[in-house]
Amino acid sequence: MVRVKQNALLDKTFQFAVDVVRLSQRIQTEKKEFIITRQLVKAATSIGANAEEALAAHSKADFIAKLTITQKEARETRYWLRLISASDIMDCAAPLSVIEEINRLIASILITTKKTQELNH
Repeated sequence: MVRVKQNALLDKTFQFAVDVVRLSQRIQTEKKEFIITRQLVKAATSIGANAEEALAAHSKADFIAKLTITQKEARETRYWLRLISASDIMDCAAPLSVIEEINRLIASILITTKKTQELNH
């Protein structure tokens, strides 16, 4: 088995994606709702995928660009979770709390990276 160095953002976004896939399956089974859950899964799983891509960036500017896409996907995910909750499809308080934490983490990484980039120029 290949060991991967731990990364808080990657770990958190991966577990979040797993949780959202399971939530989506539950919504589809119990509520027979497929359109919104499909959008939710696409956005939620894209967060971690884009974070992985950001780690492979060839420059700080590329890293910032890719992490900005990650941030946009996280915001979209928050939208779909809010819609599911507001539509009384299912309570999404727990995943909403996690996505807020992920959004704060991404924002913090972006702020720190931009500051270090400015210092190096």
